[in-house]
Amino acid sequence: MTVGRARQPRAFLDEPGLYDYALKALGRRMRTEAELRRLMRQRVEPGDGGEAMVAGVIAQLKERRYLDDQSFAETYARLRQENEKLGARRVRRDLRQKGIRAELVEEAVDARYGAANEEALARAYLERKRIRKPENEKETARVMRRLVAAGFSTGVITRILRQWDVPDEALMALDGLETDPREE
Repeated sequence: MTVGRARQPRAFLDEPGLYDYALKALGRRMRTEAELRRLMRQRVEPGDGGEAMVAGVIAQLKERRYLDDQSFAETYARLRQENEKLGARRVRRDLRQKGIRAELVEEAVDARYGAANEEALARAYLERKRIRKPENEKETARVMRRLVAAGFSTGVITRILRQWDVPDEALMALDGLETDPREE
């Protein structure tokens, strides 16, 4: 058995190095301010000096429009609706988890999903995931859980399942599945 060398701790970055690191992180993928701040804190000395450097780099990135939570939220909501066919509740929850301020989340989700037909979006999601009409209660519960996790309301899920002639007893399980996304 060979023993590997102990990993050397990374040297802390100075402000120009931190700025370069942040640009590279943003170049790999879009990030929120909170995500980028978390990444940069790992690369600076702990304490007030490190926090000041992180704040300075964030300010520079915002000034140059490389970092913008509002455009991130708008793009994220658009892509999740168009590509993944997710519901508004899921997008709202995901954006909050990424550290986007509540008012920006509501603005982006309302703009994107305000006029959207949720039932058509749910059907597109089912088609995209190749989910077929459930044959028994176990499959019905699985379909319900998938649709709730994808961010669709119980009203829409119930309408779809009723059109599939799912028995009312199976639909009763929907009452316990949904939580209000504003409480999360």
